[in-house]
Amino acid sequence: MAGDGDGRAGLPRIAVVGAGIFARTQYIPRLREIAHLVVLKAIWSRTEESAKAAAELARDFAPEIECKWGDAGLEEIMGDSSIMGVAVVLAGQVQVELSLKMLKAGKHVIQATTEAETALSIYSSFPNQFPYKPIWALGENYRFEPAFVESSKLIKDIGDMMHIQVIIEGSMNSTNPYFNSSWRRNFVGGFILDMGVHFIAGLRTSTGKWMCWCLCICSQFKITEEFLSSLVITQILWRVDGTKGTIQVERGVDSGKHGYQVLFTCENGQCQKTFYPFCGVNEELKAFVHDMLEASKDGGHKAEPRSSYVEGARDVAVLEAMLESSEKQGAPVQVKRF
Repeated sequence: MAGDGDGRAGLPRIAVVGAGIFARTQYIPRLREIAHLVVLKAIWSRTEESAKAAAELARDFAPEIECKWGDAGLEEIMGDSSIMGVAVVLAGQVQVELSLKMLKAGKHVIQATTEAETALSIYSSFPNQFPYKPIWALGENYRFEPAFVESSKLIKDIGDMMHIQVIIEGSMNSTNPYFNSSWRRNFVGGFILDMGVHFIAGLRTSTGKWMCWCLCICSQFKITEEFLSSLVITQILWRVDGTKGTIQVERGVDSGKHGYQVLFTCENGQCQKTFYPFCGVNEELKAFVHDMLEASKDGGHKAEPRSSYVEGARDVAVLEAMLESSEKQGAPVQVKRF
């Protein structure tokens, strides 16, 4: 792919802060797919070695990509006026602090989900020192997956909701690249938070409903690594039963592509099936780029609501209420409102 001199000179530029698994396997490939919309100018990591290794993965579509590392590298990104936005793809314990630094430097930011209440209050108190308020987007790809978007449109056709079921069966063992992730191990509830918020986001997107109360019973048990290695994902689905029909979203593969299948069953028993390949990360990045450009033109631009930090906070609030309810042996727990 050609460099910036082939008509890409006028495109917005972003930096990726982080060179871990998700940055290498998701963000860089997805940025390659939208290289006609945005230029990846820099990638940062804690060490020079990891920054350079990640940059090489993007060299084919970002030939002039710059490697940044350490504190000096972060300062260079914050001080580079040509960099409009930053994707913060770091450990959960540090990403909010770093995102706030980037926002204070005038950069638009997209990051993953973590704690929210304090961060939201800090963001809201930012002085209006720029022509626009920097966008703080949350990278929740499940809100952009076509399967959940489509199911949210069909939900009105099933009548009054009577029953909602979410089943997630899977394993987290040494064959999973995220198994040895230090931040998930060191962060209390790290694995549950990192995976659970996606399933909550899928549920909330499909139903279009806010949750006020949660009742939950949770059981935990310890099993051997040998047993874990024999486990296979058997079921991932979201099902909503209504008075006039049923909608079910389930994980699947079609023609070699992984994604979700939407099954809509109406009153007469006929079932309509549609398969949607995964593309949520791609779509959320395109929305972020669009919002960056619009915000630079109009200080009053309203960013994509599906990427709002408030929506991410609401996902986390539901998960926290579920865990608290479980600790109280299934007692009702009110979900925190944002």
